[in-house]
Amino acid sequence: MSRPAARPGPAGAVYFSLLGPLTAVVDGRPLPLGPRKQRLVLATLLSRPNTPVPVDVLTDVVWPDAPPRTARKNLQVYVSAARTLFAAVDGGDRDRVVHGCGGYRLRIEEGELDTLRFRALARAGRAAGERGDLRTAARLLREALDLWGERPPLHDLRDSDVVAQEAERLEARCLTVYEEWAEAEIETGRAAVAVDGLRDLVERHPLRERLRAAWMNSLHQSGRQSEALAVYDDYRQLLARELGLEPSPALAALYGRVLGRGASARPAAGRKAACDVSLPADLRDFTGREDELARLLPVAGARDGGVVVVTGPAGVGKSALAVRAAHLLGEGFPDGRIHVRARRQDGAARTRTDLLEELLRLCGADTPGRPDAAEAENAWQDWLSRHRALVVLDDVVDEASVRGLLPRTGRSSVVLTARGQLAGLAPVHRIALCVPEDGEALDLLERLIGPDRLRTDPAAALRIVRACGALPLAVAVSGMRLAVLRHLPLAEYAARVEDPGAALDELVAGDVSVRSRIAAGWQDLSTRDRTALARLAGLSSDCGFTLERAMAALRRDERETIRAVEALIGTGAVASPAGEVTAHAAWYEVPRLLCLYARETAGREDAGAPGASRGPALQLLSRG
Repeated sequence: MSRPAARPGPAGAVYFSLLGPLTAVVDGRPLPLGPRKQRLVLATLLSRPNTPVPVDVLTDVVWPDAPPRTARKNLQVYVSAARTLFAAVDGGDRDRVVHGCGGYRLRIEEGELDTLRFRALARAGRAAGERGDLRTAARLLREALDLWGERPPLHDLRDSDVVAQEAERLEARCLTVYEEWAEAEIETGRAAVAVDGLRDLVERHPLRERLRAAWMNSLHQSGRQSEALAVYDDYRQLLARELGLEPSPALAALYGRVLGRGASARPAAGRKAACDVSLPADLRDFTGREDELARLLPVAGARDGGVVVVTGPAGVGKSALAVRAAHLLGEGFPDGRIHVRARRQDGAARTRTDLLEELLRLCGADTPGRPDAAEAENAWQDWLSRHRALVVLDDVVDEASVRGLLPRTGRSSVVLTARGQLAGLAPVHRIALCVPEDGEALDLLERLIGPDRLRTDPAAALRIVRACGALPLAVAVSGMRLAVLRHLPLAEYAARVEDPGAALDELVAGDVSVRSRIAAGWQDLSTRDRTALARLAGLSSDCGFTLERAMAALRRDERETIRAVEALIGTGAVASPAGEVTAHAAWYEVPRLLCLYARETAGREDAGAPGASRGPALQLLSRG
């Protein structure tokens, strides 16, 4: 997998590397990075570039067991040292490490950090592959792989659990890129160049099926059929011995092709798989979410089925992630993939009976007449017990609307998406979808407006992304608008969406409106939750708050305030800090665009008729 790391960028530029030991060079000269704790802080900031890193995360990195009372002051010293390091490189004309939102954010460009360059090359390679330009895809993916050094990422700091987890994520991304590169080389008729590297990786990751499939295929395409068959047989025995499982239908189909049987992983001629008709097309502009897919696919694709709940605020990309996963898992579900929206067009919840009727109709289950709720549920469970299908229940309102729809027996899987947490459903696997990093959001914008236009003013593009709170829906709407308004400078549009009073008016493209999507989520909130959210949204310009500030705004005691904030976290309206932290030390955030909508809505109610005609939020607030 590894080759000598790529050389740093232009003369005078700083170049950091995480894909090996933590290093930094300027003009070929190594930069001293200080003592170990200082390097841990720097490594953590670099591993989350251009993204706020909460203070409690940095504390856990440096003092995993028992932080001293002076932990915050010590962190400030380490951050100050990082600022001094960058000031020496930049000549003091840039503020690289900024504080806000309860943490520190390190500003760094793609050409200054190997992991950013790796991601950019990988994204470009995937985009070339999607266009059908496999030779370019293979070249770009190989360039990404060439950035890796001979040693594992951050191997010198892995005794820190947080750093070790980040290093493992980097290695997982590298494996995925290697698989994509090998598949591209195989498709272009250059299978032989991938054989040896795939053998080495399979030996280190024997249960990773995609690697195994690429190795089999590369051997097969190189004319080494007997070796390819032996790879499958070894894997089948390993799965049976270690996990009691069989290879997936997709790998079994490849085995059949190697044998020359022409076996197919698609459903047999007589088997009904019309359920696939209900699955939306995969999004061409789907971007990033590699970590989330890596967690979702094994659970949803498990041999005995699984239930996954994907949660997050409106517009964060839950539906896109679920649909992408359904497309990627297609061959593993021979009885079809079913997609059903749990809301009507106006955003109101559909009844469980309504959902059951659609599910039964899509799958062709025989139900004489119009069955009552109990009969429909029994018919659906009977169908699930006899088939292997993937069901996506999209935009679920609450637990009650989907109880009885989840499989009790059989090998089918269900993926639910919801704004709220659906805490009453158990046991399920949960994936909380947060807004992506700035880099992924910029990549989405670039796909929509084109790389040439983005390069005309990358600073303005970054301002647009940040004004959208990096929310994928808002970034996509911005991209759609700018794709039509070719005359509009990026800097001018950035100024529009940065204006709190105009942002939501600007985020409209045809019939796609960010305000209307947020409004649908607002209607899901109880009157009490809306009241609390309106108060919290008005606390500060950065839409963040502490427990003490929330107590003052809500006019409640500590226990009631904690309950109010946790209720909003449960609805997806408030973001909570990562990791365990006491309520008093926590920094909470309302997503920027939701914050603007809450202020706008409260302002309309304030402007309403006085007295008895005041809005419900103000009526509740007047009672404290």
